[in-house]
Amino acid sequence: MGKALVVYDSVYGNTEKVAKALAKGLGDSGVQVDTLKADMVKFDELTKYDLLVVGGPVHAWNITKPIKEFLDHLKTVQGMRGKKGFAFDTKMNKSSLAGNAGGKIEDSLKSLGLTIVRSHSTAVVKGNEGPLEEGAEEAFTQIGAELAKKI
Repeated sequence: MGKALVVYDSVYGNTEKVAKALAKGLGDSGVQVDTLKADMVKFDELTKYDLLVVGGPVHAWNITKPIKEFLDHLKTVQGMRGKKGFAFDTKMNKSSLAGNAGGKIEDSLKSLGLTIVRSHSTAVVKGNEGPLEEGAEEAFTQIGAELAKKI
């Protein structure tokens, strides 16, 4: 089918669970998928992927430093234009007052020439350290399956 990379940052493990759920949905649908923390990405290998999924927690109403650094470095990678992209975030509630890392990540991916295949999504975390809201992992596994059809 295709190849996907799920890049994430996670502070308490909740965003990592969401990233792995997305990867499961992609993988169960026949996509070859790798999942890496943002600081582990090998930028010279990014062009081998058809879909780039990027997500992180909302931190101080914004993107975390590792995701920001990843996106800044991504600007230097040739050959990303025309690839497909999807963004996600985790936060304590869905209110816009809680911040919007997913939307900012999506905007960055768009500005780099990636085609956004699905509007960014949010997983809600109960409290600072979690757990995820009930059903979040299952919902993101389904999103992963939906993304697989767009590769």
